[in-house]
Amino acid sequence: MARHTTDDIESSAVEALDLEAATPKHGFFVRLYTGTGAFEVIGRRKMWYAISGLIVAACILSIALKGFTFGIDFEGGTKVSMPTAGQNGTVTTQQVEDVFSKTLGKSPESVVLVGSGGSATVQIRSEALNNQQTEQLRDALFDAFKPKGSDGQPSKQAISDSAVSETWGGQITKKALLALGVFLVLAAIYITLRYERYMAVSALTTMVFDLVVTAGVYSIVGFEVTPATVIGLLTILGFSLYDTVIVFDKVEENTHGFEHTTRRTFAEQANLAVNQTFMRSINTSLISVLPIVALMVVAVWLLGVGTLMDLALVQLVGVIVGTYSSIFFATPLLVTLREHTDLVRTHTRRVLNRRKPAASAGDVVAGGAVDLDGATEAEPAEATIGGNPAVGNKPAPGARPVRPSSSRAGRPTGKRSPRGQ
Repeated sequence: MARHTTDDIESSAVEALDLEAATPKHGFFVRLYTGTGAFEVIGRRKMWYAISGLIVAACILSIALKGFTFGIDFEGGTKVSMPTAGQNGTVTTQQVEDVFSKTLGKSPESVVLVGSGGSATVQIRSEALNNQQTEQLRDALFDAFKPKGSDGQPSKQAISDSAVSETWGGQITKKALLALGVFLVLAAIYITLRYERYMAVSALTTMVFDLVVTAGVYSIVGFEVTPATVIGLLTILGFSLYDTVIVFDKVEENTHGFEHTTRRTFAEQANLAVNQTFMRSINTSLISVLPIVALMVVAVWLLGVGTLMDLALVQLVGVIVGTYSSIFFATPLLVTLREHTDLVRTHTRRVLNRRKPAASAGDVVAGGAVDLDGATEAEPAEATIGGNPAVGNKPAPGARPVRPSSSRAGRPTGKRSPRGQ
């Protein structure tokens, strides 16, 4: 293989730097959209691990100390609903609580307002009431507030009630846990068959992360856990898995046969994949969030359908958590696991060995690399990190994808550059 002189190296370095300087500097959102941002995700994975660890610790602590607010379907009890619009004015939760306590001689477990405006309803939840107590409460609420029915006239039928026994609640709990377990098993089987073991471990760990954080948010904020919450949880776990698969597919594409090239390390190729899928993950999340927000605004606030709030809340929390974990947790964890293998460690050393001589030969080589036999070639300017040459003893944490305007002109042609030009 022909060897290049120091003049060739310096000339190629100048050409590469000139190409980088000539490349138009795009704004943040343009670089984000085109995948040319070279944002350091993998290179700062220790920071993301620390943030994720704090989030998980706070969620587990809340679950252990505070627990969950289970809905009537899980714990059993009686729920009474009544429109807030009545002949005697708008009903408030405090007024309803006072009537309940005066009628039955005990306080309700909760009195909440669902919806807004004329369609708002007040929901009373208490321990299980017998038929006589339920009828007494309905009579007292009607006498006190005269709630209006669908025809605009006071009607006792506007006050509805439902009861769930503790036995039924226990059965619902077992079925919900069974459904969650079946989903996790099926997801584990798919991931194990679809990807190599390190990707499978990372994806499954990410799913557990999403499950714990979503449950922790419900515990911290005090959202009520209902069967709709479980359904929503299964939905967002599927979304999180889908988002992780998108990133992993790109990682798999970028790292295919990585051991046969020394342009970038495995970590840099993975970071490149994250950059290339940033916008796709953001767009997927936005498209998922918009109907959820519409569901919350229209169904809950305008129509007063409180049961849909449980489904919307868990989906909103899950989409946010799933997007974060697929970018800042799943891929960094994959890189950490792979860097413990001999193949990746050996390849990283080869990449570093190619970069060291290039940096010392001229101190200005842009992404320079030295072939194993000592011949030097300059890497194109697009293999830079945030515009800085990827040289030195430490591998750069990411790599900028090739821009359409960046040709491979920065690579030496093998011709000697004349002096003095």
